[in-house]
Amino acid sequence: MSTTPVEAPPAAQAHDKGLRRNAIGLGRIVALGLAAVAPAYSLAVTLGYVVGAVGLQTPAAFLLGFIPILFTAFAFRDLNQVMPDCGGQFVWITRALGPVAGWFFGGWVPQIATFIATAALAQVATVYLFDAAGLNAIAANPLATTSVAVVLIALSAAIAVRGIELAAWVQYALIALQIVAIGGFCVGAFIAMSNGTAPGAGTTPSLEWFNPFAVSDFGGLVAGVILCLFIYWGWDSLISVNEETTERSRTPGRAVIVSTIILLVLYCGASVAALGFGGVALITDPKNINDVLSVLGPMATGEVFGRVITLAIGLSALAALFTVAVSTPRSWLSMATYKALPAAITRVHRRHHTPHIATYWWAGISIVTIVLLTLLATDFIGLAILAIGVMIAAYYAVTAISAIVYFAPDMRRNPGRLIVAGILPGLGALMMLIAFVVSAIQMAAPDYVGASILGVGTVFWIGIGGLVLGVIVTLALRPHYKEYFAGRTIPLGKVGDTDFVIADPIDSAFPVDVADVDPDSTLIREER
Repeated sequence: MSTTPVEAPPAAQAHDKGLRRNAIGLGRIVALGLAAVAPAYSLAVTLGYVVGAVGLQTPAAFLLGFIPILFTAFAFRDLNQVMPDCGGQFVWITRALGPVAGWFFGGWVPQIATFIATAALAQVATVYLFDAAGLNAIAANPLATTSVAVVLIALSAAIAVRGIELAAWVQYALIALQIVAIGGFCVGAFIAMSNGTAPGAGTTPSLEWFNPFAVSDFGGLVAGVILCLFIYWGWDSLISVNEETTERSRTPGRAVIVSTIILLVLYCGASVAALGFGGVALITDPKNINDVLSVLGPMATGEVFGRVITLAIGLSALAALFTVAVSTPRSWLSMATYKALPAAITRVHRRHHTPHIATYWWAGISIVTIVLLTLLATDFIGLAILAIGVMIAAYYAVTAISAIVYFAPDMRRNPGRLIVAGILPGLGALMMLIAFVVSAIQMAAPDYVGASILGVGTVFWIGIGGLVLGVIVTLALRPHYKEYFAGRTIPLGKVGDTDFVIADPIDSAFPVDVADVDPDSTLIREER
């Protein structure tokens, strides 16, 4: 492997991907990360299933699920510091583990999970917005909800094309509403508990709820942690706007840590409030388990604020949809820049500095996905959530492993690097892999969530089947993207190697349409 430095082109010749530099700071990128997670929606549709898996130890499951997330977040932070590219894990995994691993784990796996989530988010946003408006009959009509969901996807794409600043300000407002709604529910629930008027008044909050060793069913604990991976998932999407942030090698990394800690506080607080207020029986009632907040919210806060909570859940899903419309096209822009996707995707809007072609493709594929999933089963959200969990575990684990491999030379002489970039990501990856294997075995059972195809659990077909399909697609594309798969656009390397060539916006003073520039002039430079 060459260690001869590659000179970056002079500022007049360097070109970037066309994105707007220094457009957003720490506050707005944290808002984007939180919005991508959709905390109000995630709690509403997941909390009941976590309680069903681990009971009163639900806060422990949130805490345990947070540990591998935090350890993986350290890997994201450190990798972004040296390779602040909007392709994120695609670039990092390719650099550390090679192009096949990069395209599959950094491209296919997060993208297929995102498309399933996009379909669910669009449908959820539609249903909750109808419910908040009192249009329950329309909300129960699959044709109506799917039609409106398609419109919301198109709206998300339109906002994303208009610019990162508009998208960030929209997310500020939407995430604020979610925090108010979750906080309001917690306050109402704790007041009811103190007054003795809560329906689950006999369930007194206890520190024992945070003890994972109190869970007698290991399989249930693993299932709960997998669900928690979904409920935390999305914070990493803020990496895709790193080239548009101030101090792009540092700000996104800080935002990753800040956003995950905020989520931990929200989820643990809300789970304690829900368990203390409603108790396990009420939360896991078949009529309530799919949507805990919409049931407990009005009971704890009253009808008026209950509608605010319902509205917040719908807008939460819509905010996440907006974020996906921002993050996914930027990932594709990076992949196309390194010749891992068609060159047409590198086109960036001259005025708005957004990847408009990639955004239109995202919208089109998302619309096709939601229509197909709706035709397969009108109630696909629960199955999609469970399937997404194993995909998240897979690409988070491989990203953490990439950090270990990439920073290995530094670990021999830097104890701090050994801990933060080696031991902690390694533990996170191990926990993710254990959760992946145990969950996959459980999903294969024909009675898993009561749905099966050919004697195998339907969720297994969605989750593991999607991964197997990705391997086939990745191998099939190798002849079409020879430069990338030959390692010429992103060569295999480790920290300290200087043979890496990046589309670096730092030196570019001239915003251009990337499609109008010779792609061979693009250099990739790792930051020190």
